[in-house]
Amino acid sequence: MKISGAESMVMEALWRRAPRSAEDVAAEVAAPQGWTEATVKTLINRLLKKKAVEAERDGRRYLYRPRLAREAWLAAESETVVDRLFGGRVAPLVSHFSKSGKLTPEDVAELKRLIAEIEE
Repeated sequence: MKISGAESMVMEALWRRAPRSAEDVAAEVAAPQGWTEATVKTLINRLLKKKAVEAERDGRRYLYRPRLAREAWLAAESETVVDRLFGGRVAPLVSHFSKSGKLTPEDVAELKRLIAEIEE
């Protein structure tokens, strides 16, 4: 399932807390993006059509919750980036971030811990 960047902002709001009304989601994500409530509702409708979210009636409004797990989306997105930019290999990705100065000492420590787990 392909989720656009704008749709992912709506999904992040729903992953943080659900179920939520469209108005609640708009209150969180619209202003920082310069969107209107109508824009957020359009994004929610797109996500409904993609079956990434589901809706339940709550009186006169609908409450939305994610059907797509954040972990599944993150795995698919990560794989796409690694495949497209680094030929499916993770080492060149890490090397890129290392050379660009994006790895913090905490990142390096975490990578070492992960490698040690893999080697066990």
